[in-house]
Amino acid sequence: MAEQSQSFVDIRPLLQRLWPDPAGENVTAHEIADALALIFTNQLSPVQTGSLLTALHFTGWDRRADVLAQASAAMRRHAAKIDSGALHQVITKRRRPEGKYNGGLCDIVGTGGDSHNTFNISTTSSILASSLLLLAKHGNRASTSKSGSADLLMNMQPTPARLDRINPSTITDVYARTNYAFLFAPVFHPGMKHVASVRKELGWRTIFNLLGPLSNPLGDAIEARMLGVARDDLGPVFAEALRITGARKGLVVCGKEQLDEVSCAGPTLCWQLVEHASGTVDVEHFTLEPADFGLSTHPLSTVSPGREPHENAEILRRLLNNELPPNDPILEFVLMNTAAFLVSAGVCEADQSAMGPGDDGKVITERGPGGGRWKEGVRRARWTIESGEAWKQWSAFAEVTNSLPA
Repeated sequence: MAEQSQSFVDIRPLLQRLWPDPAGENVTAHEIADALALIFTNQLSPVQTGSLLTALHFTGWDRRADVLAQASAAMRRHAAKIDSGALHQVITKRRRPEGKYNGGLCDIVGTGGDSHNTFNISTTSSILASSLLLLAKHGNRASTSKSGSADLLMNMQPTPARLDRINPSTITDVYARTNYAFLFAPVFHPGMKHVASVRKELGWRTIFNLLGPLSNPLGDAIEARMLGVARDDLGPVFAEALRITGARKGLVVCGKEQLDEVSCAGPTLCWQLVEHASGTVDVEHFTLEPADFGLSTHPLSTVSPGREPHENAEILRRLLNNELPPNDPILEFVLMNTAAFLVSAGVCEADQSAMGPGDDGKVITERGPGGGRWKEGVRRARWTIESGEAWKQWSAFAEVTNSLPA
């Protein structure tokens, strides 16, 4: 019997309008999102997939806020289905509101592609922050570096995390037993496999390199997120994309070196979502310096080991166990980013502190750029390490993943 041929949707009319002037042809972000959605259900041919991604790239429309907002929404709609009711129940049970943090899920993630090959900062910061926040870390294996977030956690010792075991049927079990969950992109976005070979053959970064940070599969359950971009012109674009998608709390950062983290080497450009009493959300822009955190400046060369996953995992193990010197460049780099994440979530707005043993309760009320209590964020971040709470949270998560069905 002859093999049945694949039936694809023909988007030639859209492709013809996309090039060379989408605006002149009145192309809409909704049309682009609908076309991209065909990829997730394997309804778009490889040739037309490549043509679509190429047209978006060279017209710059893959870097428009409305396109990113609509496309990420489509990507989330086609993610693996999660029992939102059960998830809501377990989050409600575990939430620990503090300050202006309501106890919801939080994510910290970067676009990657900054070519600086720094240590896995956002992943490390997510673990520290899970001592005070509920974390929904969205991530994947490395694409532009040696050690991606998933690579790091799957190489941790003495108990590597089994990230592939966290799926829609086990995610509530994870949150029932720990503050931390890692949402491994290949598990939660299975439709992305249909575009993998095309992306590899194109040879340049496509819209999918930008959609990941906006496409956390837990979507509406995310209360706050911090997002790093590798180009400063993308900062206001991503902030506006977050606002369009309905986010109420968010901090987008880009180090002046075109770094998708808060930089330890100099200024960091920031775009923060600010919700007003009227319910409207605006984007406010400001610049942060290491001194705003009460920390030293360190050249990026001191925080860019460029090592294999198992080597970075050993650095992470030592950091979580409080084995690094107090002024270690990687430690201070992590503290800055963790502090910014805690500020963006609102937990640093508490005027009383009762984190647990080892907390002196003395809140640092000093405010810096953007009105944030950045030094209070560092105080809290240090406590997570020095109290052993960050290692405790990591260990609980690793053990849970190993107990889940294979």
